[in-house]
Amino acid sequence: MLQWTEYLSFATSLLAVLTPFAVVPLFLSLTEGLPSSECSRIATVAAVTAAFVLVVAALLGQPVLTALGTSIGSLRVGGGLVLLLMTFSTFPLHHVPSHGAPELGHTRSCDAVVPLGLPLLAGPAPISRVISEMHKGTGLCHDALVTCCILSTCAATWALLRLAQPIGSRLGRNGLTIISRLLALLSAATAVEIITSGLRALFPVLG
Repeated sequence: MLQWTEYLSFATSLLAVLTPFAVVPLFLSLTEGLPSSECSRIATVAAVTAAFVLVVAALLGQPVLTALGTSIGSLRVGGGLVLLLMTFSTFPLHHVPSHGAPELGHTRSCDAVVPLGLPLLAGPAPISRVISEMHKGTGLCHDALVTCCILSTCAATWALLRLAQPIGSRLGRNGLTIISRLLALLSAATAVEIITSGLRALFPVLG
């Protein structure tokens, strides 16, 4: 078991790499014209998806990587490439009509899982982060505290998504467009950094 300050630092850094604010413009686009209850459900699905993926990664990530004969370095390179491709396909935001066929609700529910929950929230950086943190300590208490940190950060992410409508109202469409462009650049830069760190882990000579 680690010091309490280390678990607090882990929760803070995990919230930073989750970058929940980055998905606010996309969340607003997907939920445009929907009632508050439906927006809440989509936010819940996205946050629960991220929490489920990260908890599973923390508990089973390293054994799965070992069984597959791969490493965290390979995970970072592959995940970084996926994040980079998702950035190109997601930004700029695609407009989602406010009114449409009944199946639109089902489509938006799917979008709450992909790409909101995975990989925009539970992307390669958070997954590799929780796997690394899990191996810093041993015992059920350590595992439980890491899991609690994951759940608390995902709960904070859910709260931010629920506040997305007021945030969007204050920023306006132009403000969200500007932010989405900036976040596209930051997301692409993050993907390149993840790929670079993975390559350094796979090929130490690059360091």
